Amino acid sequence: MKTSNNKILIIGGSAGIGFSIAQLLSADNKVVITGRNAARLQAAAAKLKNTTAIVGDISDAADVDRLVEQVYREHPDLNIVINNAGKAFVYDLAAEQAAGYDKAGQEILTNYLSIIRLNEKLLPLLRRQAQAAIVNVTSIVAFAPGARLATYAASKAALRSYTQSLRYTLRSTNIKVFELMPPLVDTEFSTQINGHLGIKPEVVAEDLVKALSEDRLEIRVAGTDDLYKVFLSSPEQALEIINSSRE
Repeated sequence: MKTSNNKILIIGGSAGIGFSIAQLLSADNKVVITGRNAARLQAAAAKLKNTTAIVGDISDAADVDRLVEQVYREHPDLNIVINNAGKAFVYDLAAEQAAGYDKAGQEILTNYLSIIRLNEKLLPLLRRQAQAAIVNVTSIVAFAPGARLATYAASKAALRSYTQSLRYTLRSTNIKVFELMPPLVDTEFSTQINGHLGIKPEVVAEDLVKALSEDRLEIRVAGTDDLYKVFLSSPEQALEIINSSRE
């Protein structure tokens, strides 16, 4: 996959991993970033080269329709979509006031269902390009869930499964499907789970760009690869490791 002269849509591109990806890719590509907070999004775009900002909530159907309509109208050369949407709640499943059902609903909508909806709407446009890619950002907890992030982990596991099916379905087309699996990353998003102990988002961005150039479809960043190897031999041990590291 080429890593220059692309038109790239990054969902959740105003901060954290999404912003770092936009920062790295915007030097040699044209980038469109989205986010819910208009002021934050515009501030992020102002720091980037070759970048356009479109305000919108990926979990809102009307916002998605507006985004897709604008992309088809103004960015008909779009050939890479990076699905970096994320919502997470840290809580105890057994707590009296856990409200896990409501939390899970929000996480599943943002982290899973909204990505399916957007991909389906953009696939016809991606099919028109000579070379195209979809990047779904899952997580280290997609295969070894952290108990304090139980329903978030479940949403990322669902996204991982969908990504594998989408990749298989599109295997004979011009569209490559990548899965980016970061470990704990030092961002505002991860402050509740000791994110300051994690890797820098720039590391994730660098690994993504390298993987795109190598057509490495499963991108297990840093500690994710180590845990994945443990998981293959002992899922039980991987589960213990992921939870002991977050207590």
